[in-house]
Amino acid sequence: MRALLVVNPAATTTSRRVTQVITSALAGEIKLEVATTQARGDATRLAAQANVDGLDLVIVLGGDGTINEVVNGLLGLGPGAGVPALAVLPGGHTNVLAHALGLPADPVEATGAVLDALRAGRRRPIGLGRADERWFTFCAGLGLDAEVVARVERQRASGRPASGSRYVRAAVTEFFGTARRRHPPLTLQPFGARPVPHVHVALITNTAPWTYLGGRSVNPSPHASFDTGIDVFALTRLRVLPTLRHVRHMISGADTPPAGRGVLNWHDLPGLNVRAECPLPFQVDGEPAGVRTAVTITCVPAALEVLA
Repeated sequence: MRALLVVNPAATTTSRRVTQVITSALAGEIKLEVATTQARGDATRLAAQANVDGLDLVIVLGGDGTINEVVNGLLGLGPGAGVPALAVLPGGHTNVLAHALGLPADPVEATGAVLDALRAGRRRPIGLGRADERWFTFCAGLGLDAEVVARVERQRASGRPASGSRYVRAAVTEFFGTARRRHPPLTLQPFGARPVPHVHVALITNTAPWTYLGGRSVNPSPHASFDTGIDVFALTRLRVLPTLRHVRHMISGADTPPAGRGVLNWHDLPGLNVRAECPLPFQVDGEPAGVRTAVTITCVPAALEVLA
């Protein structure tokens, strides 16, 4: 078994001591190379090279942004039998993919779970989303949610760490500060259906939950799964009290999506087109991904094998 461990030393909960413990544990079981990222895009390049070199496994110690880069590197030439499997060790702020795969929140304990899966030969294929040319593991969005992500990213760049409260403040600022509350900019068109105009926000998910707020899951589409198509929760009305009720429902642990006037829910879509009246921020897996006026979202079943 030849494997690469990609470490993001700047990830929220990653430390040198934790990295050393994990590296030692993995090296005792597999032939391991270790690479550390220094800048955005490094993880994509490292994963792409691991694919070219014919490695069996790529392990990521970092947050969801680093994992997303690795996935895009592994699948740069598309899915296939020769693509290395993926294992993830939670080292970031939310660690949505690690949670979704049932891994422990502690990265050392997660390493034990990954090693157990290796010894047992336990792998599973998961479906992924694709936003034009960009792969995502659990979510994508154009507009309000991406604007919140971009705001927090700017604050992180200035030295302020990500936190649940910071995301809440950014969401409140964007919600009350945007003129688009009166002029919904999005049009959604599921494949094979009529377009739905005048949409304020669309939360696009490939698994449940959509994200975490501290230790609490935020779940607009509880039925989303790696084994089904894309799920979408969208709002054509953005009034304060109804929106707060929807948010409360999302964090309540309910096994049904929010419902009501102005709410759109789609489950198990093969894909959809999203268009905006003006250029808007775009995000994948909670990371800024530029500005778009249109994006096509598709589901690719069994795109990648993971250990869990």
